[in-house]
Amino acid sequence: MDDRDRGFAEYFAARSGAMRGTAFLLCGDWHRAEDLVQTSFVKLYRVWNRISEHGKLDAYTRQILVRTFLDETRRGFFRREQVTDEPGDWAAPAQGSPEDRMVLLRALARVPARQRAALVLRYWEDLSLEETARALKCSTGTVKSQASRGLVNLRALLPATTAAL
Repeated sequence: MDDRDRGFAEYFAARSGAMRGTAFLLCGDWHRAEDLVQTSFVKLYRVWNRISEHGKLDAYTRQILVRTFLDETRRGFFRREQVTDEPGDWAAPAQGSPEDRMVLLRALARVPARQRAALVLRYWEDLSLEETARALKCSTGTVKSQASRGLVNLRALLPATTAAL
């Protein structure tokens, strides 16, 4: 294994779990999240030799992940999400009761893809407006409007008891 492969393997081992959590929040399915992370890291590996600023790898990888999610959602690459009463294999690291998390995740899955991406990046990943705009390849004004609309949609989907989350 050469230095290129070793560096990439170390980065993958250190960051793939966090990226998988972000992918899950974007798509709401652990299996699809795993596919998104795998596709994103394959894309990252292809350009690994050209990356000069390794301090910005997380932001670049997150950008690849979000764009991959949005591209596949637009193309209908994965089946459309089906909201069901059964939670399936949902679980997310968050505060609050498991029931509240389940309700929140179901509602988040029903928010349009770009709005969901803006919400996840701004409020889960805690990115700034500028970082979110770079990841989504749009203006900061678009991030603000997508996040605002996403919050309105999310609140409308949540029962009154959990809307304060």
